[in-house]
Amino acid sequence: MSKAQFLLEKKRRGEKIVVVTAYDAPTARIEVEAGVDAILVGDSVGVNILGYAHEREVTLADMAHHIGAVRRGAPGVYLIGDLPYATYDTPAQALASSRRLRDAGADCVKFEGAQPDVVAALTAAGFDVCGHLGLESQHQDVKRRQGKTAEAAARLYADALAADAAGQKLLVLELVPDELADAITRAVTAATIGIGAGPRTDGQVLVVNDLAGVTPRDFRHNRRYGQIGAALRDAVGAYAAEVRAGAFPGPAHGFHLADEERAGFERLIRRE
Repeated sequence: MSKAQFLLEKKRRGEKIVVVTAYDAPTARIEVEAGVDAILVGDSVGVNILGYAHEREVTLADMAHHIGAVRRGAPGVYLIGDLPYATYDTPAQALASSRRLRDAGADCVKFEGAQPDVVAALTAAGFDVCGHLGLESQHQDVKRRQGKTAEAAARLYADALAADAAGQKLLVLELVPDELADAITRAVTAATIGIGAGPRTDGQVLVVNDLAGVTPRDFRHNRRYGQIGAALRDAVGAYAAEVRAGAFPGPAHGFHLADEERAGFERLIRRE
């Protein structure tokens, strides 16, 4: 059974799929130990790790670099990689960009928006494709809920069906109404992964920095399952205080030359 088929079987059986982002090897290793089903190396790496102001600044080289790191930390996990902004405007461009991410270690490529022609081209070339509808961080300047009117919801529903017919394996639904996410989930063959889309998608994804409490801002769609940011700040603060007070390092944190080596070292430096 392929890795993608494993996720689709979970949809068929009604078992929830657990996805979370990772951007580096140690985090990916921990997430696999925690039992996630798949890892997303998202373009959220830009604002969460690289200090960029917007996801649009993320490059293909950035994505390949971080996908490679995550793959080394989690060699067996199903790994979804984001195609960054302006790297999938045409099927030909999407194919070239996807090869770069696959070479870095991605099992599946994800991109935002309704482009069934791109889905079809990638699928025909042997790529697993993950769609992404609703909030599109690369394309929308203001991050707000989508599909709030009947007409907008119907357009997203139609887009989901078109991408499904083109062969997508997964579909991320971000910040869309529960009812719309439920209708899409029931209508498509792909496994739907929600973020701020209610509980009735086939699975859920969160940004690891958000769920672990690294991100200072609170989001309605997120739940904090830890306070890593506060814990790290406290740890570094305690270290800084001990260094300034002369309490660290102590005798247990270093080592000494053996007596004969120390004597030889002292003779040598006296000659200089």
